[in-house]
Amino acid sequence: MVNQGSPQLVSLVDPYVYQTIKKLIGSRFVIQTVRDTVRGRLIDVKPDHITIEGARNSVCLIRIQHMISVTPDYSERV
Repeated sequence: MVNQGSPQLVSLVDPYVYQTIKKLIGSRFVIQTVRDTVRGRLIDVKPDHITIEGARNSVCLIRIQHMISVTPDYSERV
């Protein structure tokens, strides 16, 4: 039984976005988020976030809910 006054975690997962992005592991992308633009290679996908390897082998976790757009990165960087 849930106490009416207790907070509950609600997380929405878009299965279509998750499955589509999962097929692109290993590809390089430019990802526009609500905070910044991130450029790197997609190395992992989970239902709620993705893992990007950026410049100098830095690793960045991005929540899928914070992503605005994803475009291929055809530059030589990364």
